[in-house]
Amino acid sequence: MILMRLSLAVPVLTVLALAASGCSAFDEGGANADDGVDVAAAFYPLAYVSERVAGEHADVELLTQPGTEPHDLELNVSTTAEISSADLVVFEHGFQPSVDDAVEQNAAGVALDAADVVDLVAAEESHEEHEAHEGEDEHDHGDVDPHFWQDPLRVADLGDAVAEELAEIDPDHADDYDENAAALRSDLEALDEQFTTGLADCERDTIVVSHDAFGYLEKYDVHIAPLVGLSPEAEPTAAVLGELQELIRDEGITTVFSEPLEPDLVAGLASDLDLRTATLDPIEGLTDASDGEDYLSLMESNLESIREANECR
Repeated sequence: MILMRLSLAVPVLTVLALAASGCSAFDEGGANADDGVDVAAAFYPLAYVSERVAGEHADVELLTQPGTEPHDLELNVSTTAEISSADLVVFEHGFQPSVDDAVEQNAAGVALDAADVVDLVAAEESHEEHEAHEGEDEHDHGDVDPHFWQDPLRVADLGDAVAEELAEIDPDHADDYDENAAALRSDLEALDEQFTTGLADCERDTIVVSHDAFGYLEKYDVHIAPLVGLSPEAEPTAAVLGELQELIRDEGITTVFSEPLEPDLVAGLASDLDLRTATLDPIEGLTDASDGEDYLSLMESNLESIREANECR
């Protein structure tokens, strides 16, 4: 695990802005450093893990507010201050460039990069190909798929890493952090088993999705057919649409999936081929529709949507 302990470099303008406002960076729903351990989590899956592991011993600030597409996050004075004053910042390098820059320039505490503690799969590599390469000393994937939280066991690995860092920051509660991480892993192993058994016997094994955010589900023998690649803001090409239409006819696919936070790229395809549409949540961020839900329940909902679309038994 690569760990960055970064020096404080808060821009002067940021400090002046906070002083002029007469308030701390955490007045809106956060906590001052004197109240205990402060954790800043870049986007929802990282915040979920941090909250589960921290329990009552730390305050976790979610930098990407519900309804915001994480890739589009622009940091303001308040969120930059949260990064600068946090004892632990949990982020994923390469997923949110604005957060990467703020962590490099402003983080005074421990910066935990999820990309350093979970085993990311290359963007153009299937799960089977990745397993064939696993363990090799030199494994040059090039671009990686950042959506590791689609695999519950990788989320559990991040939980262990968060517990390790919190235990160093707050050794008095190290046992609690370890216990919380173990409880989280137990829940995630159960979720992993739900996916394994729930997708084991299906009429079809392919799903058509808006953007390539579900590649880690291929470990469950689900083939992902996206309209666009890793960038949700891309537009599908005519060639890709033609290939998908052929695939849909050949495989007897009846449902195509849109996403809560992204433009509906599948509507035209569904209309042209008289297909049903459903929602598959990449769980990059929360929405109004996911109020009251959490990572586990959203993943379970995704599983049921895939099972229904692919007529699983």
